[in-house]
Amino acid sequence: MRIYYYMPFKPLGHPNPSGDLIIGSGLFAYLRRCGHQVTLAIRLRARWLYWKPWLWLRLLAEAARIVRQLRRAPPDIWLTYHSYYKAPDALGALCTLFCPTPYFIFQGVYSTKRRRHWKTRPGFLINRWVLSRAAAVFTNKRRDEINLRRVLAPDRVHYIAPGVDTARFRHDADARQQLRRAWSCQDLPVILTVAMFRPGVKTEGLQQTILACQALRRKGRVFRLVVCGEGASGPHLRALARRCLGDGALFPGKIPREEMYRYYSAADIFVFPGIHEGLGMVYLEAQACGLPVVAFDRWGASELVRDGHTGLLCSAARPQAIQEALEPLIQDDGLRRRLGAAARRHVCAHHDQDRNHRYFERLLRTTAGCKS
Repeated sequence: MRIYYYMPFKPLGHPNPSGDLIIGSGLFAYLRRCGHQVTLAIRLRARWLYWKPWLWLRLLAEAARIVRQLRRAPPDIWLTYHSYYKAPDALGALCTLFCPTPYFIFQGVYSTKRRRHWKTRPGFLINRWVLSRAAAVFTNKRRDEINLRRVLAPDRVHYIAPGVDTARFRHDADARQQLRRAWSCQDLPVILTVAMFRPGVKTEGLQQTILACQALRRKGRVFRLVVCGEGASGPHLRALARRCLGDGALFPGKIPREEMYRYYSAADIFVFPGIHEGLGMVYLEAQACGLPVVAFDRWGASELVRDGHTGLLCSAARPQAIQEALEPLIQDDGLRRRLGAAARRHVCAHHDQDRNHRYFERLLRTTAGCKS
């Protein structure tokens, strides 16, 4: 297939990592590996475009240019990754309006609460129009699937389970031995958390993790906390960890994603509360490497972690919940191993990236009516 591809929220190659960027970039690479002719429409970031008049001017000029290209060499489809109130795909919707091309969205989001506030209402209205233009919308979140069916016919909404590369993210015994020796914790349970040190809910989640570990330390539990990541909140988080845990917390810095399997392999438990987390690819990565997960039972973790089977989910309404979920895992090596092994099996069975991409590619081809 000849595909025009666009990522309006975080363009391909954006310097700030996130789950959305990982998924969108992986989808682009997979379609190319399949032999499809995938053309990147543009690297224009459309975040808050409706409050940026200069961005609208550029978008309209780029739309006119792209329409001319589409008319000279019509593609089989236009595929956009991620359209929602903050970055609605006005470009793809406009281009395919003036040059009729089957228009598809992967990760469309529809949230009616965004129409209630003056700041987000324009984005809600534009995104609702964008979604209405799509021949089909694919999503990897069950709650988004439900919301999309409120505005689109059921046969235009398709769920594709999120996935990770299970060949890359798997337990590595050598890496475990090397890192644990470097951390001087060969016999101690290691709790791992991973996030961008960004002000807001990411930092709040890391703070809650550190405070939970402090409460466990006061009860006499012995372990090591490893915090991977970097960002503006780094100095604050390091100072908090020193006050709460002394030398019991390590900060290795920002680890390249292709190296993260080594850190998951060296740990025994993965914890990240996941406050307002849209999905949370780290939950899949950790489970793929055989780690039980501790997180809140709302937001993204609830779709990826099976409570009591691959990890322990707890209530965000209770401040001590993270501590209570961590404690039995710290104390019971057998429980850690059982949940970790089940976590690996769960991800391989339901969240293998290549398998889920193949399913999406077949569904996209069928929906678009393409034979090649």
